[in-house]
Amino acid sequence: MEQSDNWKTKTLIIGAIVGALGGLLAGYILIQRSEATASKPALSAGDGVKVGLGVLDVLRVISDIGIKN
Repeated sequence: MEQSDNWKTKTLIIGAIVGALGGLLAGYILIQRSEATASKPALSAGDGVKVGLGVLDVLRVISDIGIKN
């Protein structure tokens, strides 16, 4: 039983690490862009919707990877 659930734990840990690294990279890019323009980052409602839809699209693509016909 333990070995059959081992892949689930590994998948969750890898997903958490990839998500954290992706968030750090996004923050780094936002900081670099803000420093280049000498302005504080601002997120409008429209930008928030774009980011949310982008995240949902990435999650959809990831979920499609695991589906085999």
